[in-house]
Amino acid sequence: MLFSSITFLWIFLPALIVIYFLAKKFFPKARNYILLIFSLLFYAWGEPKYIILMIVSILMNYVFGILIAKYSVKKGTRKKKHPTKQTVVLVLSIVANIALLAHFKYANFFIDSINNVFGSNFNIGAIALPIGISFYTFQIMSYIIDLYRGEIKVQKNPFKLALYISFFPQLIAGPIVKYKDIDEAIDSRKETIEGFAYGIKRFIYGLAKKVLIADAMASVADIVFGANVGGLTAPMAWLGALCYALQIFFDFSGYSDMAIGLGSMFGFKFMENFNLPYISGSITEFWRRWHISLSTWFKEYLYIPLGGNRKGKTRTYINLWIVFLATGIWHGAAWNFVFWGLFHGFFIFIERVGLKKILDRRKVLGHFYTLFVVLIGWVFFRASGIKHALKYLKVMFFGQTLETVPLQSWQFINHRMIIILFIAIALCGITQIIFRKIKLKETVKSSIKKYAEPVCLVVLFSLCILAIASNTYTSFIYFRF
Repeated sequence: MLFSSITFLWIFLPALIVIYFLAKKFFPKARNYILLIFSLLFYAWGEPKYIILMIVSILMNYVFGILIAKYSVKKGTRKKKHPTKQTVVLVLSIVANIALLAHFKYANFFIDSINNVFGSNFNIGAIALPIGISFYTFQIMSYIIDLYRGEIKVQKNPFKLALYISFFPQLIAGPIVKYKDIDEAIDSRKETIEGFAYGIKRFIYGLAKKVLIADAMASVADIVFGANVGGLTAPMAWLGALCYALQIFFDFSGYSDMAIGLGSMFGFKFMENFNLPYISGSITEFWRRWHISLSTWFKEYLYIPLGGNRKGKTRTYINLWIVFLATGIWHGAAWNFVFWGLFHGFFIFIERVGLKKILDRRKVLGHFYTLFVVLIGWVFFRASGIKHALKYLKVMFFGQTLETVPLQSWQFINHRMIIILFIAIALCGITQIIFRKIKLKETVKSSIKKYAEPVCLVVLFSLCILAIASNTYTSFIYFRF
C-alpha cells in the first residue's frame, strides 16, 4: 500500500485514526495491538505471501533476544552468566538474518555472476524480493546487537517487538529506527494535539514532495534512461541525470517526511533522515546529510566494530572501503550498485587523504565538486547496468552522432515540467538558506505560522489529491531495497 494512494489516504489512515483514538480513550492498553494489526494489514496489502516471512523473522529474533538476555553478563558483579553462549547466540542471529536477506535479495545475483564468469548454466528460478526486507532486517539486527551490548533491556512481549519491527510508517522504506530510540515510546507514550498537528503538516509536505515533484521528475528520467542511448544528445543525457537526482531526493526524503509525520501522529519520534544533502561541500558531508539513518547504522554496527579510526590510517581507510562496499551491496543486487558504493568510497578516501582540506578552504569549489560527483554516481545507480551507465556517461561528456531515431524533446519537456524543475532545484537548499537568513519579527513569524502555513498545507494537499486522481502514480524508489 502506498502512502500516496487513495486507498491509504481515504480509507486506511482515517480508519486507523478513528479506531486508535477511540481505543486510547476507552481501552488504552489496546493501542499497540491496534497499531500492530494495521501494520500487518498494511504490509499484507501489497505482499500477502511475504507477511509470513516477516512473522517468522520476528519470532526467530524474539527467541534470539530471550536467549541473549538469559546468557547475559551482569555488569558490576563478578558473576558471569555464560558470555560464550551469549556470543554464539549473537553470531547465530546475525547469520540467520543475513542468510534470509541474502536468499531473497542476492541469490539470483550470485548465481548470475557465477554463470557469467564460468560460462555455467545454474538456475534456481526467479526469487522475488519482499518489499522492505533490507530495512526491517537492519532494524532487527540493531535490536539484537544492542541487547548483546547491554544497551537495552530484552522485550519479553512478542507483540511489542513485532510492533517495533512491523510499524507501518517506516516499515517499507525507513528511516531505519533503532529499538533503543523508541522502546520507551512503545511502553509509554503520550499522543498530543501538537504532535498530531505536526504529524499532519510533515505528512503533507512529504506527500507534496513525492506527488508534485518526484513523480514529475520521474516522467523525464524514465523516458531518458529508458531510451536507446544511441538516440540521446548530450543535453538530454544531462537533463535525465539531473531529473533523476531530483527524483530520488524528493521521492525518498518525501517518504521519510511522511513516515516521521505518521509516527508523530501516534506519539512516536523518528530520527531525521535527510538534511539538505545537495548543499554539501564534500562527499563526506553529503553522507552526513543523505539517508542519515543508514549512515548511522553502518557507523554503529560495522565501522566502529571494525575498529573505526582507532587503529591507524591504513586500517581506517580499509574500514571505510568496507562500509561503502556494504552500502552499495545493501542498495541492490547488481554490479552497478556495488560500483556506486565503491565510487563514493573512493572520494571519501581521497578526501581523508587530503582533498577535504582544500575543499574546506574553497567552499564554492567544494559545492560544485560534490554535485558533480553525486550526479555521476546517480547515473550508475539509475542505469540498468555498468555498460549502460558508461555509454550514458560517454554521451554526457562527449556527445555523439545519433545512431538511431533521436529522442524528441517534446515527449518530456513542456512548460509545466520546466517550472517544476526550477522549483525542485530551489527547494534543494537555496530557498531554505535564504529564509534562514531573513530576520523576521516574531509577530510576522507567528502570523505566517498561524495563517499562511495552514492555507499552504490545504492547497498542497488539494493539489496532491488532484494529481493522484488524474495520474498513474509511481511507487517509491526505495521500495526495491
